[in-house]
Amino acid sequence: MSRRSPRRKTGDKQLPALPQGGLRIVPLGGLGEIGRNMTVFEHAGRLLIVDCGVLFPEEHQPGVDLILPDFTWIRDRLDRVDAIVLTHGHEDHIGGVPYLLRERPDIPLVGSRLTLAFIKAKLVEHRITPVTVEVAEDDRRTFGPFDCEFVAVNHSIPDSLAVAIRTEAGLVLHTGDFKMDQFPLDGRVTDLRAFSRLGEEGVDLFLVDSTNAEVPGFTVSEGELAPAIDTVFRTTPGRIIVSSFASHVHRIQQVLDTAHRHGRKVAFVGRSMVRNMGIAREMGYLTIPDGLVVKDLKALDRFRPDQVAIIATGSQGEPMAALARMANRDHPVSITEGDTVLMASSLIPGNENAIYRVINELTRWGATVVHKGNAKVHVSGHASAGELAYCYNIVRPSHVLPVHGEWRHLRANADIAIRTGVDADRVLIGHDGAVVDLVDGQARIAGTVPAGLVYVDGASVGTATEETLHVRRTLAEEGVLTIVCIVDPDTGALSEDPDYLAHGFALDAADFSGATAVIQKALKKATADDIDDLEQIEELVRRATSAWFNRTHRRSPLIIPVIVDA
Repeated sequence: MSRRSPRRKTGDKQLPALPQGGLRIVPLGGLGEIGRNMTVFEHAGRLLIVDCGVLFPEEHQPGVDLILPDFTWIRDRLDRVDAIVLTHGHEDHIGGVPYLLRERPDIPLVGSRLTLAFIKAKLVEHRITPVTVEVAEDDRRTFGPFDCEFVAVNHSIPDSLAVAIRTEAGLVLHTGDFKMDQFPLDGRVTDLRAFSRLGEEGVDLFLVDSTNAEVPGFTVSEGELAPAIDTVFRTTPGRIIVSSFASHVHRIQQVLDTAHRHGRKVAFVGRSMVRNMGIAREMGYLTIPDGLVVKDLKALDRFRPDQVAIIATGSQGEPMAALARMANRDHPVSITEGDTVLMASSLIPGNENAIYRVINELTRWGATVVHKGNAKVHVSGHASAGELAYCYNIVRPSHVLPVHGEWRHLRANADIAIRTGVDADRVLIGHDGAVVDLVDGQARIAGTVPAGLVYVDGASVGTATEETLHVRRTLAEEGVLTIVCIVDPDTGALSEDPDYLAHGFALDAADFSGATAVIQKALKKATADDIDDLEQIEELVRRATSAWFNRTHRRSPLIIPVIVDA
């Protein structure tokens, strides 16, 4: 009989012990959502983490800055983490690292040269000096019981890597984010020969990027954007403002080359854009002709509008990013008639409303906005269905776990795997917190662990809850009503009519007269039931008033009763 580790609690349930020699794979983010990518591997009592990213908030999460993976399941075992492997430098894969390192700063960060440069620059802001291990494609390193081999993959950022993880339980191949661009701008293609070699060795579990699984065919090559970008620069009589991800080095290179060809000076705008492009240039990933980029935005005033190009952050409509501030007239760059804004990025699901709001405001001030919806100015960094099928056919995995995508993407990816011959029973559609155990060549979902949304709210982490957000939404959508009740201590009844202090909706004092009788009734009930606890009395008043308000005005404001002893 094999020895087993102690059973671990998962909420109200217990997670079955991992058999000796088994490998446990737990995605804490990235399944059922676009972002927050993080997967934990457990073997022989040690842990390996692949990626630790963030998710950006949607409109129904007011006040939230970032959303992190839930570290609860590993928090009491951080001393057992041998490394954090970072597949590439996008925020949805590295943005959560500073918050994890706050809890244990000396966890080694493993990644490519550019990825480590991006994360180190980010950690400076958090005053953390990380332990780093630089790797490149074809490297093979051991971290505790995890034998990791790194494979070159093509994505929308240089130096991206897939990772093959070998343990005595078997071989797992994690693609990270990837596509199969056959004509990449940097000449670095996805290493399909390595994928095939690993397939010949025998991949027991294949974790595959699902983001574009619904898109038929093959993802268009990055180089095919050049004509559309050139057309914008050739035909625009005024300034050009280009909005892109601050980490999309290849896209920025295309824009710089086109600006240079058409005689335009360029300025970078946005802290992350300036930082990342500076790093990329210093490390040789970005080539900038002498004299093309001006460091001071005001220096552009010396040039005619048709000699100016600005590269800015804010491609996802982020309210504090440069492009949104330009649209809101809250930025040194003021949008005017004749400007063209080139949004060279995709629409991340959930950001559509924010993006179109920015587009509308830019158009309002006279700009022409060129975006993916009306021109070929963006291609995805993720493999489409044809590429995924190709990978399944050369890897021939025993088991598949689709990752990195919403539910529809995961399902579409699973269907592709099944169509290429993977047994349907061996294609596991999981969710954040699903526990996959690989034991004796068999993978199955063995249980779940906590994997909720952890909100970064200003300087606080994890203190904002769904209840907090519900209150904020109520304040924003329904308003707030404070009711001041002066109560006779002897009778428990109102000494005078309450004062109603309303904010956020248009109702005059007469509209509240009907609530007074309801409050009086609630106070009588409290007296009859011998309730003398002030908080309980206030709760009775709140519930009664809330029900009356909903019936009478079809509104559900946040109601705050204040009971004052006369």
